[in-house]
Amino acid sequence: MSLPIFYIDKVPDDAGILELNEENSRHVAQVLRMQAGERIALTNGRGLLLNCELTDNHKKKCRVNIRERTFTKRQSNKLVRIAISLLNHAGRFEWFLEKATELGVSEIWPLICKRTGKTHLRKERMEQILVSALLQSQQVWLPELKNPMEFEKALAQSFQYQKFIAHCLEDSKVFLGEAFDRSVNSTIILIGPEGDFTKEEIELAVAHDFIPVSLGQNRLRSETAALVSAVLLTSG
Repeated sequence: MSLPIFYIDKVPDDAGILELNEENSRHVAQVLRMQAGERIALTNGRGLLLNCELTDNHKKKCRVNIRERTFTKRQSNKLVRIAISLLNHAGRFEWFLEKATELGVSEIWPLICKRTGKTHLRKERMEQILVSALLQSQQVWLPELKNPMEFEKALAQSFQYQKFIAHCLEDSKVFLGEAFDRSVNSTIILIGPEGDFTKEEIELAVAHDFIPVSLGQNRLRSETAALVSAVLLTSG
């Protein structure tokens, strides 16, 4: 994909002409200095890609003609959910969101666990980070960022897919890369906060049929553990 790509939230099914918002218009007209007749790409982050021709390069309301619509399914139809505790350092959580988007994670569930120190999420900012990573990596599927949820509420969701919990306790665990069944197209893994899950949380997850897994020999930060999990679950 070589065209400059921009995010647009809503695209009517019958639309032939679209007007870009002020932010995108300013970037097209003043940063890229594009002229009428040049092409750009638009995506709604849900698989749709529009090949468009610029008809008006107004700095506040650029207009484009839609020349071609294409729809791309998720890679291998895989649905990968990473449920990770909110972190005390917002920058580390943001870093994970960016990398998860680049890897093609489907959903991100911010968890509130017993040892979670920070329970507030600046969701609008986090969604902007997801969009920015989407465009930078030139993808057309945006991860869905859930609202923060209590650990017990996450366990109570109706799951029809593989379920894992990564933790650091000395216990019977299998390496995620070996436990993961690549023929199954829907997976979730739980990643704890700084200080890990409590023993009671781990036991509760196991009671809900989550499989305890390790991510290797080294002890990892939460965001690193989430990234390693994302790499393993989105590969192959």
